[in-house]
Amino acid sequence: MTSSVATRSASPTVVKTLTSPGGVEAWHVESDVVPLIAVAFTFEGGSAQDPVDKPGVAQMLSRLLDEGAGDYNSDAFQERLAGRAIELSFNAGNDAIGGSLKTLLKHADEAFDLLRLALAEPRFDADSIERVRAQTIAGLRYQQNDPGVMATRHFFEAGFPDHPYSRPTSGTVESVSMITRDDLVDMHRRLIARGRVKIAVVGAINAERLSALVDKVFGGLHEAEPLTPIETVGLIATGQRIVADLDVPQSVIRFGTQGITWRDPGFIPAYVLNHILGGGAFTSRLFQEVREKRGLAYSVGTSLVSYRSASMTWGYTATKNERVTECLDVIGSEIARLHTDGPTDDELRKAKDYLVGSYALGFDTSTKIAHTLVQIAFEGLGIDYIARRNELVASVTQADIRSASDRIFGTGPMLTVIAGRPTGL
Repeated sequence: MTSSVATRSASPTVVKTLTSPGGVEAWHVESDVVPLIAVAFTFEGGSAQDPVDKPGVAQMLSRLLDEGAGDYNSDAFQERLAGRAIELSFNAGNDAIGGSLKTLLKHADEAFDLLRLALAEPRFDADSIERVRAQTIAGLRYQQNDPGVMATRHFFEAGFPDHPYSRPTSGTVESVSMITRDDLVDMHRRLIARGRVKIAVVGAINAERLSALVDKVFGGLHEAEPLTPIETVGLIATGQRIVADLDVPQSVIRFGTQGITWRDPGFIPAYVLNHILGGGAFTSRLFQEVREKRGLAYSVGTSLVSYRSASMTWGYTATKNERVTECLDVIGSEIARLHTDGPTDDELRKAKDYLVGSYALGFDTSTKIAHTLVQIAFEGLGIDYIARRNELVASVTQADIRSASDRIFGTGPMLTVIAGRPTGL
């Protein structure tokens, strides 16, 4: 059973819903431009499902799924991938664990079989666990004195205290050291399940063949069990300035305030507003005021962060210790000015023109299309979102911007974390 919707921004131009004989649904874009297949998939539930005392389990699981599966140990599994130039990878975030597959059409059967093994029959061999554990701990130790990592960690701890989002997705040296094989097996059972997966496939494969392959990979997974509920929260500790002491000549700054989730009808106006404030690279207000006019920082910007149970408007920059106060004052005053006065009509027009015109650039490869589609499916935005998105952006009005601004900036001052030794705060 299939249904389809034309899309104006993506190429190829037709996204279809495919349902396999076993009842597994996937979004499918058939294209014969090149003889390859790109697959993206996302399972609901990520590091927010980690045990409270063991952050890092979901992340470690994602790193072990291709470290041996079925009858193949890690070396043999990787040799099979390399022998057919098959690209397979996994990742974990706060709310999901997922991955991607890319293969030539002629190797599709073997590629999908390896994906099936990785998802359904990971080995979790002791030597693979210890190797991945050692790599993870080495990375964590290397990052301990990284001001950017330190600022980000303190920001999430202050912004979401005693919440799963406050815990580092990669864990800590202590928590990763404690992760057992049983922890990984349990997390795999809880997360890698049919009924909780979104799938998108782009490439030179027809619906009939793809349906059988999708069924082969995902149809045999066990049924999903309920996940641990994650409380919906807003950003806490707004108005605070927190210093994480680090002996470096330049302080790294993270700042943020409330946000709007991607699933919220107000997201698109907030997205346009963010582009004007700090998301528009060289054209944004913060870039012009902080870097171009005053030379306070090399880089400054903002983005919208949307999680299942929280959202925020998040910003970043770095400046000399003695100019931190000035930099923060400029950022704060520019946010206040934008909230009070709003953008000019010319700013709004240019922001919308850019966001509409640049959207298609995200669809220049099969892999990008697959990842975009699976994220849209995961967020529940509808298979026609790509077709509707540019119209949503183009229709944003000054009234929409004011409403988004009130929701984001009208709830109080921002939370700021500085990693370094700022003077004059």
